[in-house]
Amino acid sequence: MRIRPALAASAAALAVASCPTFAASPSALAAGAPPSRACSPYARIDGFSDGLDKTTFQGAFVGNLSALAVDRDGTVAALSDRSQLFSLDVRKGPSAKPVRVVQLADEKGAELDSEALVVDRDGTRLITSETEPSIRRYDRDGKLLGRLPVPDALRVAPAGRARSNQTFEGLTLQPGGRTLIASMEEPLEGDGPDASGHPLVRFQTWQRHGAHDFRLSRQYAYPVDAGLGVSETTATGDGRLLVLERGFTPGVGNTVRLYVADPRGASDVSGVAALPGSAVRAVRKTLVADLGSCPSLGATARQPQRNPLLDNVEGLAVTGRGPGGLLRLLLVSDDNQNPKQVTRLYEMSVRLPR
Repeated sequence: MRIRPALAASAAALAVASCPTFAASPSALAAGAPPSRACSPYARIDGFSDGLDKTTFQGAFVGNLSALAVDRDGTVAALSDRSQLFSLDVRKGPSAKPVRVVQLADEKGAELDSEALVVDRDGTRLITSETEPSIRRYDRDGKLLGRLPVPDALRVAPAGRARSNQTFEGLTLQPGGRTLIASMEEPLEGDGPDASGHPLVRFQTWQRHGAHDFRLSRQYAYPVDAGLGVSETTATGDGRLLVLERGFTPGVGNTVRLYVADPRGASDVSGVAALPGSAVRAVRKTLVADLGSCPSLGATARQPQRNPLLDNVEGLAVTGRGPGGLLRLLLVSDDNQNPKQVTRLYEMSVRLPR
């Protein structure tokens, strides 16, 4: 999303599953990991890099990055919200080197507000645009192949009930590649909060029928923290999702929180006109880390931040797996091509709460 100021409220009560603390039990993450890098009992920051910031590649500005996905050739696909898809060599991660860029366009050749990305099992790219919103399919060279159906209610008003610039920010495929999930950034007009005051954001799913036929399926209500929006969703591999929530307060800075969310057992709200509705079971979530609690590792900020490590973090990908369920993550911030912001890559390791 091309960020707009949005008041990030103070943290609400956060449900945290029982787990030994990292400081007390280094085995809560990888053995021997330095406790000074712990962000929470479940997460640590392994490093960061500003090496891509305000650079160009083959004439393209390397920034405005909103999504990451591991590609079939081992590179990481990085999506700019200005209709460009970069391939990054991250073998020296979190440092990265662009090795390819592809220009994207809609059916009329116009730019997209491209925000979320999935690399399908055959290399096809599924890419959202916030404008309508939409999900389009492209080949590796950027050729448009098709478009997925979107429920009318999720369209931007007046066609639907979505607010402009607050639509499909996250996209992921569940294990097996049969279920595609897109997350709205903020609630629809007419949808209210849950009993705890959490605004309810809709997650839309599609089921695969054949190689590239995705059909509309269930829809879930996700309780986002007040003042924040959903900027990314990524499958964990066990049926759950990593959800990145993010907000910005002028003069204070960014709030970035990483949750694990479980849609299993949540109600299908595709037929619920106005949330919360009666007897709606929302997606359950547990805090993995507030990135503001991570050590700064010497990072600097160009505008006020609670923690100088933070910026407008929008993209997230699982890049590897370690023993005992350890997930290695790569995150990226969207600099909005703004001199006061930075394109920053982050490496993290997390062990998810049960």
